[in-house]
Amino acid sequence: MKRIKHETDVCVAVAVATFKEYIAYRTHMLISLFVGPCYFAVQYFVWGAVYSGGNGLIAGLEYTQMLRYFGITALIGYLTWGSADWNLSMLIRTGRFLTFSLRPLHHRFYALSQKIGHRILAFFMEFVPCILLFTLIFKVDMLPANIGWFVLSVILASLMHFYVSYCIGLLSFWLVQADGIRSAYGLIGTVFAGGIVPLIMFPHWLQVVQFFLPFQYTSYVPAMVFLGEYRLGNVEMSVPVIVGVQALATLVMFMISEIMYRMAMKKFTAVGA
Repeated sequence: MKRIKHETDVCVAVAVATFKEYIAYRTHMLISLFVGPCYFAVQYFVWGAVYSGGNGLIAGLEYTQMLRYFGITALIGYLTWGSADWNLSMLIRTGRFLTFSLRPLHHRFYALSQKIGHRILAFFMEFVPCILLFTLIFKVDMLPANIGWFVLSVILASLMHFYVSYCIGLLSFWLVQADGIRSAYGLIGTVFAGGIVPLIMFPHWLQVVQFFLPFQYTSYVPAMVFLGEYRLGNVEMSVPVIVGVQALATLVMFMISEIMYRMAMKKFTAVGA
């Protein structure tokens, strides 16, 4: 119990410090506030034109469902985004990671605590204004089918995004410079997470592949939980089941990050650090 309380106190302290740090530079976050609405506005007009051609259903989704899907994917991005890969890569490249390796605190836990503080700030400065904009200006229903399952799914999506990002950052122990992989992941992740079109519109074989990749669990799954249904690769799951699958996938990603971290620490100490 003492250890849990200690780690909770550390997490809160780091999160609060990060919150205060980033609120001092809130202009950057205010600029990013326009990204979500612009992304959604494009989807709003594009799909409006597509459905105006007499298409009642596309990939099993009505026009209002499609708008809600893209509205929530934009909002989910504000809650799951993180820069653990860039921060870790920078620490490794500059040698500053040595100071963290000497501390009695796992750097991954520290980085996750930072993300929590940063995303809490994003909730108030990006998520809330955008959900009001989508609701009041675009007249889109942004209420989830089940708020409890949706919140849990978003938390898991944020953790999945963090662990994948952290693993990419760890590659810097071997590659020194991981910017190329970061860029590739950003592009591939956006497509395969369902950010361009819903994954249900992909070829069947590619939909099946998504069950074994981390991408859909960062955006598509919470978006479908928001809508109250899940379909992919001719597989239909209830909301509790797909959230359970998402939790299992997140646990697997955590274990992969731990294995990579231990391998990286062996390599780090092997060079005399």
